[in-house]
Amino acid sequence: MHDVAEGLRYSFMLTCVTFSLAYFSQPWRNVKENYQENLAFVKSYQPQNQDVKHLRILLHGPIGSGKSSFFNSVDSVLKGRVSGRASTDAISGSSYTKKYKAYKIRKDAGSFYSVIFNDIMGFEENANTGVDVEDVKLAMRGHMPDGYKFNPVAPLQATDRDYISSPTLEDRVHVLVGVCPADSVSLISDEVVKKMREVRLAAAELGIPQLAILTKVDEACPQAKEDINETYRLKYLKEQVERFSLLLGIPLNCIFLVKNYQSEIKTNDDMNALILTALKQMITFGEDFLDDQ
Repeated sequence: MHDVAEGLRYSFMLTCVTFSLAYFSQPWRNVKENYQENLAFVKSYQPQNQDVKHLRILLHGPIGSGKSSFFNSVDSVLKGRVSGRASTDAISGSSYTKKYKAYKIRKDAGSFYSVIFNDIMGFEENANTGVDVEDVKLAMRGHMPDGYKFNPVAPLQATDRDYISSPTLEDRVHVLVGVCPADSVSLISDEVVKKMREVRLAAAELGIPQLAILTKVDEACPQAKEDINETYRLKYLKEQVERFSLLLGIPLNCIFLVKNYQSEIKTNDDMNALILTALKQMITFGEDFLDDQ
């Protein structure tokens, strides 16, 4: 009986040590308490700049990082049901997105929310595969038309028929968001990092604010898969945020952890809270950019 009690005591102590090693005592970022406030903010947002009807957010990152899935997740949050408008692929070894696509989110029969997401082909390691960095730069400046089909070996030219020669403020990108899976931060190739940093520098020259999201937190950490509410208490996920910050130079307070809707058939508040925290900051930064124009 004594041995059993000692065994249970040892097991309990081991569990406590493991827990303390894996978790912070408090979340390093609170997301759930502001859930309803963030939802109301996003739903009511209108750009204050009279020259712009929609805030334009450009998603970029490696292939398979969850760019299209993040838009689908935002669409799901605002519609209150799981959406799949942007095509995704779970097994492709190359970018599934082939065209420059602008996505609006319908509010009701006669109007849309005031945020547009632009999705692009993903970055790849080889020079002649994936989206060309020059194409991303042109998209940020507003020269790229909606529906443009990417050609990795021949970026858009000013002489092309659909090239937007005189883009308006509405055409330009107002927020740049880097996307990377939380379980793959250490696996990003040097070439992809170089491409993403080049885009970051170009955005900085244009004054475009920059944020990042780390997706697939449930695949990166089993504790997050078990309870998504623990996302911002998990030390491993904080380490991935810090690592990504060092890779690209993005400040920690501009990097957010999310889980996209993939296997779920219903939305839930816990996942929504993570997505809305990131989205509100994107909108806030974008609005600051528009204020300066």
